[in-house]
Amino acid sequence: MKQISDSEILDLIRNDKTREKGFSWLVKKYQEKLYMHIRRMVSFHEDAHDVFQNTMIKVIRYIESFKGDSSLFTWLYRIATNESIRHLQKKKKVAATVLDENAYALKLISDPYFSGEEALSKLHAAIAYLPERQKAVFNMKYFDDLKYKEIADILEVSEGSLKASYHHAVKKIEARLKIQM
Repeated sequence: MKQISDSEILDLIRNDKTREKGFSWLVKKYQEKLYMHIRRMVSFHEDAHDVFQNTMIKVIRYIESFKGDSSLFTWLYRIATNESIRHLQKKKKVAATVLDENAYALKLISDPYFSGEEALSKLHAAIAYLPERQKAVFNMKYFDDLKYKEIADILEVSEGSLKASYHHAVKKIEARLKIQM
């Protein structure tokens, strides 16, 4: 696949005649990264698919207001992260009961779209119990290997508070994994 820069994508989107082509390039370039980021936050394929669709709807709706203060990548991740958090918060309100740890782990392992070894399953189950912001920070740092500066830009927080959030997330995951052993 031919590589295309973010500025070329934005130029295509901003031109009425090439707008559709620009969005097509945007999706081709970022779909996999955004989907995997969302999937790690919401855990299940069906939810991730819905959140990805909502993310793309917001991108289409607000692309004209993108000023370029951050990179396109950062802006997209910010929308995906916020949509994931919104989805998780809405799901908490809807759910009258909370799955216990064992039921959640069983559901995660039985998900036909989830593949991985037992250790990875336990890691994902432990991550699922983090507060939404800590989950976002941990996923972006651990799985996406983003720099603290990039994550701080995405979440619009200071690097210091972000590092503290990551540290707390790691400690909570370690504690939960010890319980699961």
